[in-house]
Amino acid sequence: MEQAGPMKVVITGGAGFLGRRLAARLLDLGALDGQPVEELVLLDVVAADGFADPRVRVVVGDIADPAVVRDAVAGASSVFHLAAIVSGQAEAEFDLGMRINLDASRVLLEACRATGTRPRVVFTSSVAVYGGDLPDVVLDSTALNPQTSYGVQKACAELLLADYSRKAFVDGRVLRLPTVSVRSGTPNRAASSFASGVIREPVAGIASVCPVVPETRLWLLSPQRAVDCLVAGHGLDDLGPNRAVNLPGVSVTVAEMVDALARIAGPEVAELVRFEPDPEIQRIASGWPGAWDTGRATALGLRGDDGIDAIVRAHIEEIGGRSGALPV
Repeated sequence: MEQAGPMKVVITGGAGFLGRRLAARLLDLGALDGQPVEELVLLDVVAADGFADPRVRVVVGDIADPAVVRDAVAGASSVFHLAAIVSGQAEAEFDLGMRINLDASRVLLEACRATGTRPRVVFTSSVAVYGGDLPDVVLDSTALNPQTSYGVQKACAELLLADYSRKAFVDGRVLRLPTVSVRSGTPNRAASSFASGVIREPVAGIASVCPVVPETRLWLLSPQRAVDCLVAGHGLDDLGPNRAVNLPGVSVTVAEMVDALARIAGPEVAELVRFEPDPEIQRIASGWPGAWDTGRATALGLRGDDGIDAIVRAHIEEIGGRSGALPV
């Protein structure tokens, strides 16, 4: 990627779980793709606190408001578009999901287009763009067939980014994230929240109710590796017309997650998980692919975790007895 001097980088959803981690990583690195980061703008509906670095500018505002977004991205070299209404909430609140996940994405792309400098835009998409009658392993050529409003919104935003890139308004890339686990903090309204809860709560000594059957298969990526992939994915060049990359992950059933918890944290910890399937959550989770062909991502130098045990260990090592803490 060619950049002229220091960079201004914008993270939408900068106060969120991955947004804050990505910000901390960029500040620690001090550069992106070899170019120094001079300004880091964290845009969200709430303030991204805990950043005293003079390179950080915190912007609180509505990402669907064109004036707010234009101000945030003015002069930006790169934008990481992480802001979203999570899956369960987007399904329950249709208008809100459409406004933030789809309409705001168009607002952001138009603001980037208006800069006239073709900024690089990294958009985080989701396993939810797939659905229906899926093969055992989803290929790059597998058609998008979302079965939820959230998945539709993500798929539409993917297509918008591809077209804005084709028109040379932006230089975009779509990174389709597996389910990110283990997320520290408290449960959110994502349908996939249980994928963190079955590890996070028991490790903290709290009972966890899992709303899907043990045989439910998931495609997981740890927060640490997710941030690695975001940083590395930004630097990808020569993607051609296919701007979307399925990120590496671990294919595992919930039962195998609990088994890993027993091996690493002890059987008494794993016994804190109980299964009480919720039909709606089960419907949504059953529609997600359990495994992807990530040959393209691997060839591009992106990598995931070394199995479910590594994901569980990473969470335990990270919290270091400080459940819910976010190291920065």
